[in-house]
Amino acid sequence: MSFLKIIPFSDLTLSGLYEILALRAEVFVVEQNCPYQDLDGKDQGSLHACLSIDDELWAYCRIIPPGLAYPDSSIGRVVTCSKARGKGYGKKLMKLSINECWKRYPNNDILIMAQSYLVDFYHEFNFEVEKDEFLEDGIPHRWMRLKPIKKSQ
Repeated sequence: MSFLKIIPFSDLTLSGLYEILALRAEVFVVEQNCPYQDLDGKDQGSLHACLSIDDELWAYCRIIPPGLAYPDSSIGRVVTCSKARGKGYGKKLMKLSINECWKRYPNNDILIMAQSYLVDFYHEFNFEVEKDEFLEDGIPHRWMRLKPIKKSQ
């Protein structure tokens, strides 16, 4: 059984937080061989989007409200476990997270710092590349932005 949910930091259980941090470390630190400071003080003010299958976390990201990290809202720490890749779970998670951003912060752009090899993935959601490629913790990244759709009057 699968489920998607958005959880404020204050509602995370200790085991839920442990599972999130373990997945982030498994992929970003171990798999990508990239030691970095994951605990950056932004988790507490963020929402946490979790996709679980049979009570196991398969995909995750955090939704950062405007003003916490950037003037606009942001989606970050987007991650799927290795067995979940290629099955559409990352797309489901991104759709949920984008919709949550529009619901909570309707007049704000959504900013992401995407690993460069995932630019095409984020283009599927209409994110546009901004600025030149840069290295973050030794990995090529691109700033990308999604602007809210303006409703005709």
